[in-house]
Amino acid sequence: MPKRIVIIGAHAAAVDAASAARKTDRTAEITLLTTEKHAGYSRCGLPFVLGGHIPRFEDLIVFPPAFYKMMKLKLLFETTATNIDTEAKIVEIQDKTGKQDKLPYDSLIIATGAFPFVPPIKGRDKQGVYVVRTIEDGQKIDKAIKEGAKSAVVIGGGLIGLEVAIALVERGLKTTVVELIPQVLPAMLDTDMAKLVQEMLEQKGLRIIVGKSVDEILGGEKVTGVSVGGEEIPADLVVVTTGVRANTELAKKAGIATGVGGALKANARLETNVPSIYAIGDCAESINLVTGRPALVQLGTVAVRHGKVAGINAAGGYALFSGVLGSGVTKLFDTEIGATGLNEFFAKRNGINTVTGAISSKTRADYYPGALPIRIKLVVEKESQRIIGGQIIGGEEVAQRINALSFAIQKHMTIRELAKADTCYAPPVSETWEPMVLAAEIALRKLR
Repeated sequence: MPKRIVIIGAHAAAVDAASAARKTDRTAEITLLTTEKHAGYSRCGLPFVLGGHIPRFEDLIVFPPAFYKMMKLKLLFETTATNIDTEAKIVEIQDKTGKQDKLPYDSLIIATGAFPFVPPIKGRDKQGVYVVRTIEDGQKIDKAIKEGAKSAVVIGGGLIGLEVAIALVERGLKTTVVELIPQVLPAMLDTDMAKLVQEMLEQKGLRIIVGKSVDEILGGEKVTGVSVGGEEIPADLVVVTTGVRANTELAKKAGIATGVGGALKANARLETNVPSIYAIGDCAESINLVTGRPALVQLGTVAVRHGKVAGINAAGGYALFSGVLGSGVTKLFDTEIGATGLNEFFAKRNGINTVTGAISSKTRADYYPGALPIRIKLVVEKESQRIIGGQIIGGEEVAQRINALSFAIQKHMTIRELAKADTCYAPPVSETWEPMVLAAEIALRKLR
């Protein structure tokens, strides 16, 4: 009898899990289910459709119907998993018409993702208040803009919040970002680096308020503005981007253990405390490669790596998930921002003494036309002299430098070794001295 694999979810982690399972077992019966009308699309691309860089929301669908047919995957749209019977190995489901059914499984993969967290702000239920998680969310905001919205407030200054705010500016809306913590990108950058980003954004016409909370969303039935520290800021629409929470209620009800941030605990094979049940993506925790401790890193790159490992194991193979560094990158207007590993704040919170090395340089030879500024900051563990983190802000080539630092951290490279790195040079593409090497030399001098 073919192995029965059920996957609750049908986005990045889930589809990669299904693909890996199919490549491991050509005969398995694989079923995916999603509560949404669309599956297999990039949530990360939503702000860039709003900003007009990508023509249509439908263009974000990475896996078309032909993919599921080719891979012999059964996909159920607008279907909710209502219960998991771990003894009988059955998932109870209900479709949009209310029809109920039962899916037996040999292996179950939980990829239920996360849901937007909306703080208990007075007025949050008004018409014109949005979140950004699904294609439908994006379409609602796009419709509001097309119907004449002229001003907006984005609550939350993290990655998605800033990407959405820039999209709104690009669409012609007067936009304000309000962030409770005293800096933008608080989970990604240290204060000194965040300040550079904020200054750049303000120069581009985005108003940013940090260190204050939204007291109330104003208006009658429809939003007309927000109150921040006694100031009333007009807004035709409000977008709440204050993070997401792991969607784990179904799993917890089935007796699956949770850990950091309420996410599902899983071992290196991504199997939970319940045999034959795996947890992946935004609803599952990982191990941080620097601290060795559980962490919740809700990134698309983590989701697809989770999916591959769990899919292989669910289909009878053997694979291990090594851990995460939380490497991330974005592009805000013309500036790229990236980070990997621990910043100073999180290193201190984990009891790690650090030194840093930072430098401002250029992406090409200074005399070559088109050379763009770049700022690099390295975080080094004092005792071992190992590189444990890096942050980069620049006009180009940020992603690949972040990748290089990620490799260095994973291979336990010391700052002394990076300072001696043999790097390439040509005036159109790089400086004689690679900026990461110069930053390493600065950190090394501090250690001496």
